[in-house]
Formats: sequence, structure tokens, C-alpha cells
Amino acid sequence: MDQWSAMRAYRAIVESGSFTRAAERLGTSHSTVSRLLRQLETHLGARLLHRDSRNLSLTEAGARYYRDCVDILERTQAAEQRASANPRQPSGTLRLSLPHAIGALELKAWLPAFEQRYPHIDLDLCCDDRRVDLVKGGYDMAIRISAALPDSDLVARELAVSDRVLVAAPHYLAQRGLPRTPDDLRQHRLLAYSGDGTALALSRLDAGTPQPEEDRVECDGRLRLDSILSLHAAVLASLGIGAFTEFTVREDLAAGRLIRVLPQYRAGRRRYFALYPNARQLAPKVRAYSEFMRAHYAAAGAS
Repeated sequence: MDQWSAMRAYRAIVESGSFTRAAERLGTSHSTVSRLLRQLETHLGARLLHRDSRNLSLTEAGARYYRDCVDILERTQAAEQRASANPRQPSGTLRLSLPHAIGALELKAWLPAFEQRYPHIDLDLCCDDRRVDLVKGGYDMAIRISAALPDSDLVARELAVSDRVLVAAPHYLAQRGLPRTPDDLRQHRLLAYSGDGTALALSRLDAGTPQPEEDRVECDGRLRLDSILSLHAAVLASLGIGAFTEFTVREDLAAGRLIRVLPQYRAGRRRYFALYPNARQLAPKVRAYSEFMRAHYAAAGAS
């Protein structure tokens, strides 16, 4: 058995979700990919995939072996690039899982510059505010925005920290008035994002430093939104006041589409995390994107 070819075939099957697409990706036949997987499972003495006529899913052993395969293959590629007399720019397809805030609302703030800097990296962007299984989905990396990162088997790296700010559309404020204190928000429609619970905790900033006392304000229960895109659209449509990371609405604020509400307060902070299935040796394309985004947020002052 050619173990190197078998490992490449197994990775392709997992990431593409089918034998046919894996064969197309590798430029070989369905029968060759199937044979390599059988030989690999026989060699390991373990079943790696549950498969029927419609679906493929990883066994527990298969998930562990997939992570190791990716690590070995990526480390080998990185070693070859480092040893090459003519090191190449990072290249290949980078499959990313991004929240809508980054993959849609912030997209034009970072994507053109990334494509210009790394013309040989092809991006496969999958946007979802829910958490996904990076291994089963065949993702190279994910970015998540949260107050704190929950425990998981993934390797995490913090990219940035951003205040969350309250914003509203000019038309809404012209109709309802501009709140001056947190108590005033009780006379307004504070839109609820499902990730926040039923209330927002506001802390006053004194010379940029948050004070220990917090004001809790209940959100409007008539409309709950589980998508940051929907929340953003609702705020732009003058349906109420919403809370976003400062970076997500920076362009809207600069263009006058949205206006800060209670600028002397913040609605907590959110951290931007890069997540990897395995980080013992990041592939050049993954490292390039991670470092680019970290520098992007640092330059934007999102910290």
C-alpha cells in the first residue's frame, strides 16, 4: 500500500464528502479512491468511515486519524516549502467557517486586501452564526466571535477584542428621540439577538475605562433574531436599537447609515478567535490568513 496516497485519498474523501468528488479532486478514479480507503482501513485494523448509499460519516477512530492525516500532510507541505530553493507563496484552497459578521458585514473591509496579497490562495467561505464541526465539515480554520471561548478539542488563538456598541438608524432616532441614559432605553425598542439572552448589560466608560457598575436593560421580546445579518437589517430598517461589535458597524457609522446610541457606554466586549482542528504545524495558507486577519484588526484598532 502507498500510505502517502492513501492518506491523501482519505483526507479528500472526508473533506469533499463523497468518493466521486474526492476522485475528481485528486485527478483519479472512484475505484482507486475506494481501493486506497479499503487498504488503509485494513492496514490500520480500524473502520474509519460509516458509509451507505447516501451518506458518509466519520467513526471516532476516523475523526482522530483525519486530524493526524491533516497534520502530517500539512507539515510535509510546509517543510517542502521551507526547504525549497524558490519558496512559493501560500497557495491552495482554504476552506473557512466564518460568522456572518466577518463573512458578510465586514467582508469588503478585508477581502480585497487579502486577495491582492495572496493571489494563489482560493477561498471557500462558509458563513454561519452557529458552531460547526470543523473536522466533519472539512474546514481548515474557523473564526468565532464570543465573550469567552467554550471548552473544545480545537486549538484557539485570539485575534482581536472589540467593544460592543449600541446603534440605531437616523430615521428611528428622529421618530423616537435619542436616549441619554440607560433608563431611557426602557422607552425604546432594544432588539434581541438570541446569542445575548433577554437583556443587555451596559457599563459606563470613564476615559475609556469601564466602571464596575452595570445597568441591565431588557430587550424587546416581540422580535428575537438568531442571525446577526437579520439584526443588522432590522436596525437599518429603523425597527429599533441593536448591539454590535464596533468593527462590524464601523463603516455604517462612518457613512451615516447608523448612529451611536449612548456612546459613553458599551454593551460588553467580544473576542475574535481563530480556531484550528490541529495547530502543531499550520499549513502556510492557514497561517497566512490567520496572521493577515490579526494584523487587519490590529490596524483597525479593534482592541
